[in-house]
Amino acid sequence: MARTREFDTEAVVSRAMDLFWTRGYEATSVRDLTQHLGIGQGSLYAAFGDKDGLYRAALEHYRTTLAAAALRDLEEGADARAAIRALLTERVRIAVRDDGRGCLAVNAVCERLPQDAATRRVVRDMQDATREALAEVLRAARERGEIAARHDPHTAAAFLVTFLNGLLVSSKITPDTSTLEPLVEIALTALD
Repeated sequence: MARTREFDTEAVVSRAMDLFWTRGYEATSVRDLTQHLGIGQGSLYAAFGDKDGLYRAALEHYRTTLAAAALRDLEEGADARAAIRALLTERVRIAVRDDGRGCLAVNAVCERLPQDAATRRVVRDMQDATREALAEVLRAARERGEIAARHDPHTAAAFLVTFLNGLLVSSKITPDTSTLEPLVEIALTALD
């Protein structure tokens, strides 16, 4: 008879996400994971297949929690510039925590690509969702006259995602909101 899982999978994935986010994939061993998560190596392999499987589960958890929450907040904002500013500054505030741990998705790209196609797909899906949500906000803002009519919403959204990626990498180098947040204001002038 198969044994029942003796741990909360979602809680384990969330804790693994935090460890991978802080230490990175390569610097996190299976032993680190089992100690941090309080589960045995056999349980980890039975639940996730291997370290890569747990890493993908952690990235997916990031996508469905933090990244999804950021998109909901963006879509609920009435004023486009204020909503975009809030999205960008909140991402910076999260990224500078813990002495600049950055963004899990951007960290994954920097550490795992181009070799890891599964990580590329997960992160691309996150970025596509962000770009599409921003494009919709910008399309509506252009119709209301909040941004210049000359801007293609998809191109402007792609610029903002690219800017955000660079900002998140910079947060690892300079984990200081007072240095990084003023850059958001400069990026928003691209919408004039």
